[in-house]
Amino acid sequence: MTNPFPGMNPYLEDRALWNDFHARLAVYISNQLQAQVRPRYVARVEERVYLEFAEREIVPDVALFRRRRPDSDGGGGVAVLERECDAPIVLQLEEVPHTETFVQIFDRQDNMRLVTVIEVLSPSNKEVHSDGHALYLRKQREILRSEVNLVEIDLLRGGEHTLAVPHKLLQANAPNGWHYLVSVNCWFERSMYYLYPRTVRERLPVIPIPLLPDDKPARLDVQAVVEQCYVDGAYADTIDYRRDPPPPAFSEADAQWMDALLREKGLR
Repeated sequence: MTNPFPGMNPYLEDRALWNDFHARLAVYISNQLQAQVRPRYVARVEERVYLEFAEREIVPDVALFRRRRPDSDGGGGVAVLERECDAPIVLQLEEVPHTETFVQIFDRQDNMRLVTVIEVLSPSNKEVHSDGHALYLRKQREILRSEVNLVEIDLLRGGEHTLAVPHKLLQANAPNGWHYLVSVNCWFERSMYYLYPRTVRERLPVIPIPLLPDDKPARLDVQAVVEQCYVDGAYADTIDYRRDPPPPAFSEADAQWMDALLREKGLR
């Protein structure tokens, strides 16, 4: 079964599906570009790993909040409830490793010089105060200060604006709003952002992937990559379209459009 949406499928934003979808995106993006950029360039799927803390609530041991009073004969003492402390909520932090994939394009003629980075944002990248957010912004700053092109693909409606383009500038130039956003920024014209805002009703864009200034950009069909992920990932077998998509909620108009679309396709 093919993707029932004309563009991004919002059900793929579900955390239960996202990691698999994200990993497939990076591989298929690299595959689509490889034939176009060879032989001078080569596209590679890379990984970064970082640790996030997950909270686990545990029941405190009452013994921790009791004093021991020594026996009068000098023995080991007995436990008493003298001035017992209030029992707290105890959270145990567990380190959970996260792996994120992204695509890099290297120049084979210049000692594998890094030319372009293509990022597909993940939920942790858009979660303020998380390690994933801080790590992403640090890498983003490093790229923007270097001679490396940056392509950012945000297929998540939730979370904070994290793309390099200033949010106020984006709002002023895309007054009709968007659900998904792609940004292309070339190192040789760093102040210019080529933006592709899209709603859930629209096809995802075909975008240029910049290389070195003297070379013609490659071409990435973002929608085609999403379609391939949807089919190869067999997401139709696990998505229940009778449910609402994951938050944030759509506007009433978009929700009605989505309901009509899914009913038309026999999914509701």
